[in-house]
Amino acid sequence: VQLQASGGGLVQGGGSLRLSCLLFGRTFSNYVMGWFRQAPGEEREFVSSISNRGDVARYSDVVRGRFTISRDNGKNTLYLQMNSLKPEDTAVYYCAARFAYSTSLYYTSRDQYDVWGQGTQVTVSS
Repeated sequence: VQLQASGGGLVQGGGSLRLSCLLFGRTFSNYVMGWFRQAPGEEREFVSSISNRGDVARYSDVVRGRFTISRDNGKNTLYLQMNSLKPEDTAVYYCAARFAYSTSLYYTSRDQYDVWGQGTQVTVSS
């Protein structure tokens, strides 16, 4: 299985971006999906996770209310809609996948994911 993230770029503070992550090689609806980010000199941190059917989502405190995670299982694609962006949101954003038969699960720890995309850079100017 492979993940390919896209949609990053440069945006002014207060602006919006939508990230996408395409899963290749397996049945997308069998995977819990997550977004993480890593700023220079920082640890990779959890942003959001969504269950395999899309019925449950979880957000970090710093993005809740501004970011929305979603998925289209028919298109094998995960999304992260990012609104009201701040300079502190600047980071490389990574999508991740974890196989799960059960529904209504989400994962918030890096160690719980076993497949990672290559990352996409998001830069927010002040």
